[in-house]
Amino acid sequence: MPWPPLPTDPADAFAELGRIKLGETGLDDVLQRVAELAKRALTTPVEVSVTLVRNGTGHTAAFTDDLARELDERQYAQGRGPCLDAAASGDVLPVPDLTAEDRWPDWADRGVKVGVGSSLSIGLPIQDAVVGALNVYARTPHAFDDDTVAVLETFAAYAAVALANAQLYDSTATLAQQMREAMASRAVIEQAKGIIMAERRCTPTEAFNILARVSQDSNRKVRDVAQALVDRAAGTPER
Repeated sequence: MPWPPLPTDPADAFAELGRIKLGETGLDDVLQRVAELAKRALTTPVEVSVTLVRNGTGHTAAFTDDLARELDERQYAQGRGPCLDAAASGDVLPVPDLTAEDRWPDWADRGVKVGVGSSLSIGLPIQDAVVGALNVYARTPHAFDDDTVAVLETFAAYAAVALANAQLYDSTATLAQQMREAMASRAVIEQAKGIIMAERRCTPTEAFNILARVSQDSNRKVRDVAQALVDRAAGTPER
């Protein structure tokens, strides 16, 4: 969907966040908008990214400039860095001066070479399967005072809500698909049982036992055995 022009005032940016309809917009689009709004709302020139970590693997879901993505990916390659640590802990991790940073020296050295003076990573609340961080990179050292951190925490909170909603939607959709598949399997098994009962003049339990025995003997799933029987009865070529 087309987005309105980006505001530059934090209050206007927060209002813009509130107008995003999470249920109607994809997660990547929401996170990209969060990154762009965060960049425009700060008086200090910055580049912003959003890191997502699934099954231990990090990737940058949104970024405002290749500089931010490059410094994120440097961390993914090394398996450590402020955005990954913030994502894992949910904490706020500032790097006030990259020239004096000794926790992640290789990453900091690369940041200095590309002109980054300081950074801030804010962990997004931990979900069941996905964690993340909002990352902000500034050209100057000591770019993030308490007021700036408070503004960025608001953007991070909104990104976390979008992430939680997306995770809930994915989980619900997966569960619904599993339920549909289970119902379809049950339906075809019941059909096969009915065919066996009519042919063998047996009880439902005896019919299921016959299906189970064929399944075991042929090393096929009960559902597949049942489907083959239903197809044969209907004159449909076996799948």
